[in-house]
Amino acid sequence: MSEVIDARGLSCPQPVLDTLEKIEAMGTGKLEVLVDTDAAKENISRAVQGKGWAVASIDEEGAGEYRLRLFGD
Repeated sequence: MSEVIDARGLSCPQPVLDTLEKIEAMGTGKLEVLVDTDAAKENISRAVQGKGWAVASIDEEGAGEYRLRLFGD
């Protein structure tokens, strides 16, 4: 089971900072991040890749809400 961060309703850069803090603590594993802006979706995708994590998928969950599935080996 993966960890989940619900960053909906948070303004950038907070979703990115929360995600980076979590992947730093986890080291490796699976993480799902819920966001509600395109900017957060794009910024998180770029930030985690810079830390050696990958974006497995991005699913639109509703009107402007996204679920990012991330993993780090």
